[in-house]
Formats: sequence, C-alpha cells, structure tokens
Amino acid sequence: MPQPTFERRPPQPPPVAFLAVTADTLVAADFRPRTRRRPPGPYRRLLATPGARAFTIGNLMARLPMGMFSVSAVVMIAGTRGSYALAGAVTATGLAATALVAPWTARLVDRHGQARVAVPATLIAALGSLALLLCVRHGAPAWTLFASYAATATTPNTGGMARARWNHLLKGDADALHAANSFEQAADELCFMLGPVLAAFLCTALFPQAGTLVGVVLLVSGMLLFTAQRSTEPPATRPRPSAKAPLRAPGIPPLLVVCLAMGGVFGAMEVVTIAFADAQGHRAAAGVVLALQAAGSCAAGLLYGAMKPAGPAEHRLPWCVAAMTALLTLPLLAASLTGSLPLLALTLLIAGMATAPTMVTTMTLVQQRTPEGRLNEGMTLAVTGLLGGIACGSAAGGWTVEHTSAAAAYGIPVTAAALALMLTLLPPRRATARVTRDAAAFR
Repeated sequence: MPQPTFERRPPQPPPVAFLAVTADTLVAADFRPRTRRRPPGPYRRLLATPGARAFTIGNLMARLPMGMFSVSAVVMIAGTRGSYALAGAVTATGLAATALVAPWTARLVDRHGQARVAVPATLIAALGSLALLLCVRHGAPAWTLFASYAATATTPNTGGMARARWNHLLKGDADALHAANSFEQAADELCFMLGPVLAAFLCTALFPQAGTLVGVVLLVSGMLLFTAQRSTEPPATRPRPSAKAPLRAPGIPPLLVVCLAMGGVFGAMEVVTIAFADAQGHRAAAGVVLALQAAGSCAAGLLYGAMKPAGPAEHRLPWCVAAMTALLTLPLLAASLTGSLPLLALTLLIAGMATAPTMVTTMTLVQQRTPEGRLNEGMTLAVTGLLGGIACGSAAGGWTVEHTSAAAAYGIPVTAAALALMLTLLPPRRATARVTRDAAAFR
C-alpha cells in the first residue's frame, strides 16, 4: 500500500484582500500587522550625533574626579596631620586659585583649541595632585601642601568644554541644545553625587591617598579620550580686536552676580547639612543626605531636558529661581519644626529638583550672551562665580551654625536664593549699571 507523501510548502504570505475596481485592475489591501516604532527620545537623538558618545564618555571620566579631589584631600590631610583646620585651609586655597586661573585657561582653550591647551593643563594639575600626595605621605612642611594644591587650579572646565562641543554640533537647533544643556547639568549632578562617595570609600577602605590617586588616573585618561575626538572639537577662533570680553558683554555681569548668589545656596547647604547631621549624632549620614539633594537635581534636569522650553530663557529664569527659593523653605521648616534627619533628607530631595532647571536656564543665557569664539571663557566665568558664592556661603553657613544653630542656619540658603531672585527681576540695563557701580566701589 503506497505511503502518503507530504510536501513542504513555502510559507504563505499573510492574507491579502483584493477589491476589483475594473475588469482589468485590482487594488490590493494589505492586512499584515504593522508595528509602530516610537520616535527616539531627545537624549537618544542627542547621543546619536556622530562622535557624541565617545567624547561624552571621556568627559564623564574626566569630570568625576571634580567631586573627588576636595574630599580626598580633606580625608588625606586630616587623617595624617590630625588637623581639619589645615585640610580646610588647603582646599580653600585651591578653590581661590581655581577662581583666578580657570578663566585664563578657558581663554586659551578658545583661542588655541581644546586638545592643544586642555591636555598640558590637565597634566600640570595632575602633577599638583601627585605632589600633594607625596608631600602628605612624607611629612613635608605645611606650605608645600598649599603650593601643591594650588597647582591643580589649571584643571580645565570639562563641563564647559562639553557644552561648547554641543553648541558647535547643534548650532541652530534650540530644542536639541536645550536637551544637551540639561544632559550636561544632570551629568554634573551625577558626578558630584558619586564623586564624594567614591573618594570617601577609597580613602577609608584602602589607604588615605587612594582617592587622590584614582582621581588623577581618571582625570588624565578621561581628558586624553575626550580630546582625541577631534571631529567634534569646535574650531579655535581668535576674537576680533573690537570684540568685547565676556566679562564686558551685555547681560553677562548680571548673570555672574546671579551665579554668585546661587553658589551661596550650594556652599551654605553643604556646611549646614553636615553640621545638622553631626548635631543629631549621624555625621556619617550627611553624605547620603547631600547625595539625595543631588539626585533630585539630576532627575529634574533629565526631565526638564525632555520638555520643550516655553518662551525665551530670560523669561524662564526668574520662575526657576522663584521655585528654588520656595522649595528651599522646606528644609528650613523641617529642621526648625521637627529636627528629624529623615524628613530633612526628603525635603532636600524635593528642594534639589529646582537646581538643575535653574542652572540649565542660566547656562543657556550665558551661551546666548557670550561673544562668538569665547564660549569656554564665558561659561568658566559663570563657574567662577559659583565657586566664589560657594566659598561665601560656606563661611556664612559656618558662622551662623557657630553663633545660632544648624536649624536656623538653613535660612542662609533661602536668603541667598531670594537675593538671586531679586537680581533676576532687575531690568538688564539697571542690573548691569548696578554691577558696574558696585565693582567700582569695591576697587
């Protein structure tokens, strides 16, 4: 009896319905299921830019040590010399030196290119950190610690150079540039959130110099990777003789004063939070509490970048600073009325959500108002203003803690934010005239 045979037929296409229109014309309707792809998000489109991922990875590696060096120096010096006063004085000297040297380094970057200037400047800063490590380890005189740490002031503004690359690649696309600025601000917050934790872990788990040593390796390797991406590097430009310096450009001086006031918020908040946690007997938890504030800012920055900004940046800035001022009252109330550290941590997480949108909008205005070809210098001046404000805020917060209480000292960040809000509400011409008059009186 013959066995049945089975043929393998090729897979048939999904059913297609045909509709006769005329005697010799058929129109086919395809009923195959179709999948709709979501359009890529703003950050995915951003990183799809040719060369963007490579320079972003290098920049993040070089930027992470910015949150490590000061903590590593304090732990290293205080652990071997037994003096927090000496450690604080050394780091303050490095901060002051950075405020003086950083604008000059940024000006050279604009004139001669990122690769030609950033690499030697980074190597000088790395040698300064290594010299500090050796001086601490071998018991060198105290003045050598100040000299070594001051040499680290040549560290380039890595965040500013990344923003300059985005500005070069995305010129003319305001929405993409807004997403890029938000991404970079979130990266700043992430580095300053993870950097201190990593530094403290290395210095305590391994040896006191481990944080500084790892920071130097990350800084140099990251900068070499970042500057190797020559295709995305903005061209070096020599400013015209008639071009104004960023410090004298219209609208820049008021922004620098706003940065000074906002730096006071950050500096005071750090010192006061450490003092409050110490008073509660949980000083070790201060780093976690401050990290929550940075986490709130990081999340808000990414969300802010995914949204399409409404209206020009100069109109958005007062609203952002007003939100920051309002949210900063929450830690003041939590510390004053309850004295609960967990509740304070929650309010700092919420208050931090106003930081990134404010900084993104501020940096957008700095980019718009800085003369062409001097973008790194303009953004570094803004960072210098923040550093000056951080130093003033730290001093004011420490004095208030000593003479009143840590809970009452949370009024310092609120006051600094309210001052920044007042400055943003001043008309541009009036604000510029006031800054010029104050500078002349100071001289």
